[in-house]
Amino acid sequence: MDLSPKAWSLKQAQTKGSIIIDVRTPEEYKSGHILNSQLLNIQEPQTFFDNIKVFDKSRSYFIYCRSGARSAMACQILKQQGILNCFNLLGGILDWQGEIEK
Repeated sequence: MDLSPKAWSLKQAQTKGSIIIDVRTPEEYKSGHILNSQLLNIQEPQTFFDNIKVFDKSRSYFIYCRSGARSAMACQILKQQGILNCFNLLGGILDWQGEIEK
C-alpha cells in the first residue's frame, strides 16, 4: 500500500513491532536514512530474496527508497512472498519530513 510521508509515519508509529526497511544502496544509506531503518539493498537480488524469505509474515514492513520506485517494487515482491502488511513511502526519502540519521 502506498502512503504519503505523513500517513506512512503515523501508521508506522501506531504499528507495534513494525520494521522499517531501506532498499537503497549502502552509499545512499550512509548519506542519511530514516531512524531505526535496516538496509536491504534491492539492487543485490540474491541477498534481497534470501533476507525476505525469513521475514515474519505476521509483522508489518515499512519500505522506502530515494523516490518511491524501488520501494514500490520491493512491496510487490514482499506481497508475492505472502507478506501482506507492506507499506511504501510515496516520494521516498526525498519527500520525507521526519528526522534523518547519518
